[in-house]
Amino acid sequence: MTTLSETMRRLLDAGTPSVLVTVAQALGSTPREAGARMLVDAKRSSGTIGSGRLEHEAIAAARRLIETGGALEEMQVPLGPSIGQCCGGHVTVRLERADADVLVRLESIEQEELAALPAVYLFGAGHVGKAIAYALTPLPLRLVWVDSRAEEFPETMPPSVTKIAAADPVSRVRMAEMGGYFLILTHSHTLDFDLAEAALRRGDALYVGLIGSRTKRRKFEHLYRARNGRAADLARLVCPIGAGLSRDKRPPVIAAMVAAELLIAIERAARRDAPIAVDAAWNGPGCIGHSAGCGACPDAPANTMIRGAV
Repeated sequence: MTTLSETMRRLLDAGTPSVLVTVAQALGSTPREAGARMLVDAKRSSGTIGSGRLEHEAIAAARRLIETGGALEEMQVPLGPSIGQCCGGHVTVRLERADADVLVRLESIEQEELAALPAVYLFGAGHVGKAIAYALTPLPLRLVWVDSRAEEFPETMPPSVTKIAAADPVSRVRMAEMGGYFLILTHSHTLDFDLAEAALRRGDALYVGLIGSRTKRRKFEHLYRARNGRAADLARLVCPIGAGLSRDKRPPVIAAMVAAELLIAIERAARRDAPIAVDAAWNGPGCIGHSAGCGACPDAPANTMIRGAV
């Protein structure tokens, strides 16, 4: 996925005028949050500040700025009937003609935003691993993709993906940064178990997902207890992953469900809520920390959809 700064640099090098459009402030109900950006030139645009009439008017204003040769403009937009939107909020939009200084600032902002994104560690580059990687790359996260088989990786990677061909993938779990998210789906069940064990024993993982079936989960639980693992750790294990449409096991379908499952886990972690897990007591969708069961969880409808039927 090309970043806006890369697109801006290309346009500057070609001598093509463009305007950086940024949501400077968002009050109330708005299509996008403050900081959302897009880049507009005379013929096309990249990125989005929320689509709809707001974006249409921002693009028109940016192109007027290009035509008049202006450098900076600010739009105050109430999102009401006057522009055909019913959000009810208020947006301040900043328009800046692209130049070398704007490019340097945009590159710095993008680097800071990338560093602040949640880190997802994907172990396995087989058919499902590739499908999941492709599903995750457009999302707001940093993907670290690990496999012992270097030849399994695609030749090119987007900027948000770090490829690691590791002779010892388990060591990469131990080296991962605090508060990471782990997806485990290698070519070996033994390796899967070792990776899942290492992720659970860290104690700080916000999501540990293991591909497989309920039978595979039971085998892992038995092994984990035999290795003196804490039974409480197992409540944090998601296995199977992407099970919302359990009858369709095509890699792209699994990948779509895993992506949704992971986004819910990231959102809940951001709210300091409990990660998605399976309540072993009744073997259905459940949430750690809600002793009354899923009905006590504010995310019960989403969890029931994502984790599948009991």
